[in-house]
Amino acid sequence: MQSASLRFRRLAWSAALAVGALGVSSASWAESVVRYGISMADIPLTSGQPDRGAGAYQFTGHTIYDPLIAWEANIGSRPGKLVPGLATEWKPDPKDPKKWLFTLRKGVKFHDGSAFNADAVVWNLDKVLGDKSPQYDAKQAAQVRPRIPSIASWRKVSEDVVEITTKDVDALFPYQLPWFLIGSPTQWDKLGRDWNKVASQPSGTGPFKLDKLVPRERAELVRNAGYWDKTRLAKADRIVLMPIPDALTRANALLNGQVDVIETPPPDALAQLQKGGFKIVSNVTPHVWPYHFSTQPGSPWTDVRVRKAVNLAIDREAIVSLLNGQASVARGQLDASSPWFGKPTFDIKYDLAQARALMAQAGYGKSRPLKAKVIIAQGGSGQMLSLPMNEFIQQSLAEIGVQIEFEVVELENLYLHWRSGAKADMNAGKGISAINLGYVTADPFYALTRFMDSRYIAPNGVNWGGLSDPQVDATIDKIRTTFDPKAQDKLLASLHETLVNQALMLWVVHDTNPHAHSPKIKHFVQAQHWFQDLTTVGY
Repeated sequence: MQSASLRFRRLAWSAALAVGALGVSSASWAESVVRYGISMADIPLTSGQPDRGAGAYQFTGHTIYDPLIAWEANIGSRPGKLVPGLATEWKPDPKDPKKWLFTLRKGVKFHDGSAFNADAVVWNLDKVLGDKSPQYDAKQAAQVRPRIPSIASWRKVSEDVVEITTKDVDALFPYQLPWFLIGSPTQWDKLGRDWNKVASQPSGTGPFKLDKLVPRERAELVRNAGYWDKTRLAKADRIVLMPIPDALTRANALLNGQVDVIETPPPDALAQLQKGGFKIVSNVTPHVWPYHFSTQPGSPWTDVRVRKAVNLAIDREAIVSLLNGQASVARGQLDASSPWFGKPTFDIKYDLAQARALMAQAGYGKSRPLKAKVIIAQGGSGQMLSLPMNEFIQQSLAEIGVQIEFEVVELENLYLHWRSGAKADMNAGKGISAINLGYVTADPFYALTRFMDSRYIAPNGVNWGGLSDPQVDATIDKIRTTFDPKAQDKLLASLHETLVNQALMLWVVHDTNPHAHSPKIKHFVQAQHWFQDLTTVGY
């Protein structure tokens, strides 16, 4: 593994940090301005439901907009929890638990001055789920439909109550709703019912308003002084989001004073940044960096011995070391401290001898290698150091007779392949049998059930590999109909045990979501979540 580690280091950090010019003005501002170098290649969609993955919600999602149920992302000392957003209360109907009643917050205004009410909620659900509605937007629908797969129907009960009916009884349904964001119907009408115009002049109810948008260059968010939640008024007058996908360029921008905060600083730059007085911040983060295998006929990963072998062939401690400690070893989808980790019998560790023995039992080895194509991203939020880490995996798996070929795409293209599922022509038709995509694992739905439930096989959800196991489905049915938290935790733990024992993914590391910021920044709360609340950032 030493040679692989050295090759990894040469590839990732062969160049010293150099002064880079991003064309960013260093002129002084009359207001307090935080310039934020983000790892994306472009500004995420601003018209309501952001694209570019879960990480985008902290930039153009939960800044401009609010959900009915929010996720607490402004506390760093403990895991967040579900909290009231635009709904002050939610509960299943005791007579029919498929029906959920949401009591809406009164007195909330959209940025355009129009009132938030039940009509607005229904309009927004039609926008992403009602493909016959005038306001239906296929772009936004593609982003959020896989995140809210339980919804069957919805209706206005009164001005401040909405009823949402799920397809089946689903005790985990509230966890889906932080992903559904609510924009102004009035603004859409005012702008000629043109979603492209709405992207430049969006109107949500969130703590920031969009002041300026220059695609691939910047988005400028200004504090919403009239925000309904006075405990979350933004500390900065203005936050400027700047796409800088290359990690070294982001570090240069911070060192040279062109930005004030960056996400995912390159590991070899950490010492230099700290020496320069910059602060490195990270935290326990429910996020995992895996390969998700296809379980479809013809996939090279259908043999559990092969799946276990590749999990045993990776020196995760070496990857953590090469990432300068900005990650933790993954031994499953979840961190071992999770109440849903359980007691899997398959111990994920580094054991080349056992990995080679399993490959030999499956009929493979260096003289008869297993060949597979994996689709990966060039980089982007949640992908950590995609190319160097994937090369490390590629070299490691070659040691046990697995030859990996990569299909390298831009992050949003990767999401298109992900939402399409392993059976789709764009995947199976090109020989792609695994996908490398960072997954948020903060809640039971996002960590487990959406990947294992046969009802969520594409196009109905993101069970990418196409797993269809009656026993797994039966366990998920029990979880959905169990409203007692302790009983639910036990069932979820058994589900995670199955996921690990079947080695349905290759788990590598958990991200710690590192950020680096200027000493001028006095306020920065790093939440124990993939979401970060930008209202906490300021001087």
